[in-house]
Amino acid sequence: MLRFSTAGESHGESLVAMVSGMPAGVPVDLEFVNRELWRRQKGYGRGGRMRIERDTAHVLSGVRHGKTIGSPIAMTLANNDWKNWTEILPVEEGDPEKHKAVASPRPGHADLAGALKYDFKDARYVLERASARESAARVASGAFAKLLLKELGVGVASHVIRVGKAELSRPATWEEIVALQSKDEVLLNCVDPESEAAMKVEVDAVLRTGDTIGGVFEVVVHGLPPGVGTHANWDERMDGLLAQAVMSLQAVKAVEIGRGVTAAESLGSAVHDAIGYEGEGGFTKFSREQNNAGGIEGGISNGEDIVVRGYLKPISTLRRPLGSVSFETREPVKAAYERSDVCVVPAAGVAAEAMVALAIARLVVEKFGGDSLREMQRNFNGYCEQIREY
Repeated sequence: MLRFSTAGESHGESLVAMVSGMPAGVPVDLEFVNRELWRRQKGYGRGGRMRIERDTAHVLSGVRHGKTIGSPIAMTLANNDWKNWTEILPVEEGDPEKHKAVASPRPGHADLAGALKYDFKDARYVLERASARESAARVASGAFAKLLLKELGVGVASHVIRVGKAELSRPATWEEIVALQSKDEVLLNCVDPESEAAMKVEVDAVLRTGDTIGGVFEVVVHGLPPGVGTHANWDERMDGLLAQAVMSLQAVKAVEIGRGVTAAESLGSAVHDAIGYEGEGGFTKFSREQNNAGGIEGGISNGEDIVVRGYLKPISTLRRPLGSVSFETREPVKAAYERSDVCVVPAAGVAAEAMVALAIARLVVEKFGGDSLREMQRNFNGYCEQIREY
């Protein structure tokens, strides 16, 4: 099974990522990995931390001479801000007087729930791990999943479809979404300039008031054949795995597959994707009139693009804080403020790409197996030929 894990704190010395289960022989482009990390840091409305960090992945194991070797891949991502926190958050006991407490929990964050759970006197240690800074390690891991999927002709990309009340009013093509990845300047990662300008107006409004704003991103998986995932067991369904993967990202409060939300208020005749038989074309001779299912039926890919949307709440740390309570006195106070962002919807989309790529790569490894890339490609191509002849 392809697995990944992360470690590290927001202001610790570095983040750590480990990926295991990758077949040997996958070409590794570190410029691509670092470009993915760069994309995560960009977007209109990001905060001061992004001017400090220059995320790059330092690979310690699992890659030699430009290819994976089948052993676990370990990486570190240095935190440049660590130099300012060496005495505040030392590994040793250190000087208690230099501790920088998060003295009042922030509504919407893990602060209070985490402090209660782990019996902390303030929320500093909770913040350090709950912070979305951790998602950088996910993006590095997801870049390796993307490199594997690329060798099978499968792509993963995202775009922003809503910020606040400003929304993309037309469908986006795969080519438009992919083109966003090569842009050297990232505003709000929307395929339509007019819609993006309206989104910027929404961000500008909250910048002036000290508030924050959320939105919706969409991740698309292109080129995956039908038959990946299964209906057989609840915890192996592709849609369930994707929902959990994207929901696990910080600030994501809802996940939608295809036209899942509006389907609930529509008639079945308007929702389900009618099947045709073309006799030639894609992975099989069957075709669809539309893709309301988002590429998944019964927990199994159906050959159409997989479409996953994440609904991102506004960032919880406000420059104009909400009411809270002092951990020490239990008296009413304003919530603590830590350096933060105003809008992170484009960045969250990049992190969601990573999580979707990791979930899809896991299912691909389970279905097609192979200790080496050549073996996996042989199995993959054999299966594609089988369904093409169905």
